[in-house]
Amino acid sequence: MTAPSVVVLDYGSGNVHSAAKALEAAGARVELTADRDAVMAADGLLVPGVGAFAAVMDALNAARGAELIERRLAGGRKVLGICVGMQVLFERGVERGVETEGLGEWPGTVEELDAPVLPHIGWNAVQAPDDSELFAGIRDERFYFVHSYGARSWDLEPSGPFPQARVTWAQHGEPFVAAVENGPLSATQFHPEKSGEAGIRLLRNWLGTL
Repeated sequence: MTAPSVVVLDYGSGNVHSAAKALEAAGARVELTADRDAVMAADGLLVPGVGAFAAVMDALNAARGAELIERRLAGGRKVLGICVGMQVLFERGVERGVETEGLGEWPGTVEELDAPVLPHIGWNAVQAPDDSELFAGIRDERFYFVHSYGARSWDLEPSGPFPQARVTWAQHGEPFVAAVENGPLSATQFHPEKSGEAGIRLLRNWLGTL
């Protein structure tokens, strides 16, 4: 059976190489590129992201990443966002009083967590739905987080051809969205590529949906 092809969107984010290695360990054929034809032809697209919401959006827009993501999703083609690559999928982000427009795939605002210690760094448990495909066989595992901001609510109502989104939660001071599975679009706030064998298994689960 041919290994699925995945493009890691190379738009200037800092964790592209570790994400590519983790995908290869999970069984994918991986290409690092922002080439339009390659992005559209791949079985899956992974959108990494580290740093500030505004900086990631600027880099994505410069590479026409928003257009590429939207075109894939319009065709029902799978996309996976990681960390800030998940956060920018929401309508907006607010960091240090600065509001930045996101990709708007999901309603809601990414903002600073109400927690006694920030950033939230380290391993944390998650509460995944029973029918989650991403967390099949790994619902009791812990995953590695590095962030101060997150989505503190989930406001998308089910509509159109896709069933209700599967939302996974974690806790750091307060509940926040740790992962989403919404039709062809999935994302994790944590870093699968830094989450050891559990992260590899999650990526393998995602590859199995392509």
